[in-house]
Amino acid sequence: MACALAQKACRDGYSALYTRAQSLCRDLAMARADGSLRSLLTRLSRIDVLVIDDWAMAPLSEPERRDFWEICKDRYQVLGDPTLADGILDRLVHNAHRLERLLGLNLAKP
Repeated sequence: MACALAQKACRDGYSALYTRAQSLCRDLAMARADGSLRSLLTRLSRIDVLVIDDWAMAPLSEPERRDFWEICKDRYQVLGDPTLADGILDRLVHNAHRLERLLGLNLAKP
């Protein structure tokens, strides 16, 4: 479903990236190690639709939680210092789109 939404976004002129959470975490860890983390986070923030598959299939480490926080913060240009869990949830919920509106579907129950 997420890939279909990303594909639709591309057809509508938006940029999209699909990645598995494990691959993203690995890329972020490598970028941290070689000093290119800020550059990677900047590139991710410029992508209109970021699809992270298999999210939260395993517990996140502290660096992985911070990295996800940075991705959310950079993408939505959020300022302030809320707790990590509340901040991430807030950004996900308030920047979400209903599928029926995005796809033009009528998903309402009769």
